[in-house]
Amino acid sequence: MPDDIARWLNEHANPLSSLTPGAPAEDLRPLGEALRGTRIVGLGESTHGTGEFFRLKHRIVEFLVREEGFTTLAMEAGQSAAHALDAYVRYGTGSPERLVARLGFWTWRTREMVDLVEWLRAHNRDLPEERRVRFVGTDPQLCADSVEAVTAFLRRTAPERVGSVSALDVLARARPGSLPDPGKGLLRRAEEVARLVEDHVERSGPGEDVDEALEHARILVRAADLVARPLVASAGEDGEEGVYAARDRYMAEAVARLVDDDPEARVMVWAHNGHIAKGTYGDRVPALGSRLRTRYGDAYYALALLFGKGSFLARRGNDLRRPPARHRIGTGLRSLEARLTYAVPGDYYADLRAAGSSADAAPWLHAPHAQRSFGANVQRFLYRLNTAPLVPAEDYDGIAFVARSTCSRLLPPAED
Repeated sequence: MPDDIARWLNEHANPLSSLTPGAPAEDLRPLGEALRGTRIVGLGESTHGTGEFFRLKHRIVEFLVREEGFTTLAMEAGQSAAHALDAYVRYGTGSPERLVARLGFWTWRTREMVDLVEWLRAHNRDLPEERRVRFVGTDPQLCADSVEAVTAFLRRTAPERVGSVSALDVLARARPGSLPDPGKGLLRRAEEVARLVEDHVERSGPGEDVDEALEHARILVRAADLVARPLVASAGEDGEEGVYAARDRYMAEAVARLVDDDPEARVMVWAHNGHIAKGTYGDRVPALGSRLRTRYGDAYYALALLFGKGSFLARRGNDLRRPPARHRIGTGLRSLEARLTYAVPGDYYADLRAAGSSADAAPWLHAPHAQRSFGANVQRFLYRLNTAPLVPAEDYDGIAFVARSTCSRLLPPAED
């Protein structure tokens, strides 16, 4: 292990006294200081199935809401279904277990996520409406609620055109890139439905139900675009044409609307490390975080969550019907996480931004490394070798390191 990593971390790492939500927040003060002047913080994770990541981010959300005035939690989850969960968080409408299960991703169907949602509701309960924290989804895919909402709206306002929505039923379950359509027929149908709703808005004026129907119609357009795009851009095409680049662009636009529409808004973006990073991921896909950094500069702060060793949940292979399974990994020797493990024991947070501007101050921050990266699905046998490149100071502004990972706790099927 290079001496400069251990030396720098021993000087700059801030121990985390607890990963448990509700614990005293004194150890999070350095993070609050690092976020002075920011409006958006990306809360990353190197796996979607680590219980400690859920609990630490829950604790950070509590701190940022109570102490730093953050107003919105924006999740890498369905924009469509998140509307109903936001109604629970702000007004207590519905069952949190059922609403979390409807977000469209197995990764969020956990007891830890329900605990966070229930804390948000408890925090909001006695506050005036303008001070209540919002819950927002950023991902347009899997939009059953939007199909239902727009169908109901047209049934009331233009019953003769309600059949226009039936062709969009596939958007309730189709995944990005699953229905490649060079002719963009599905997208044109979604745009036609959105125009029907827009025409009604122009005739009748804005209103709560009208505005909601219009937002759902626009979600259908974005979802149709993602479903019909190729998984990989064709040779000679702009990389922006691929579905992964489009997905991150849509997620960044969702966050930007929150920030631009309210000058007082401060947004916490919960997503995978690959998405919140300030650079690219995969096959050089511009990340959500890179778009936010380009648009907002230092007002965006990317906090990666990494772990040393332990277990996590993920699906094996590419079969979406498989239930998530437990995967285990040791400390290893080659990853940045191994170096972080041996440099400082325990759990800690380190701000990379303050010392990262000078390569002379900490050369390791500007050198290439390998980080572990596990998504909702992992390779059946080779997942332990799955790493992604990074240059710490270029990709992230801070790191929260958890020494040991254990599996998140899935909700039982009966709570779907």
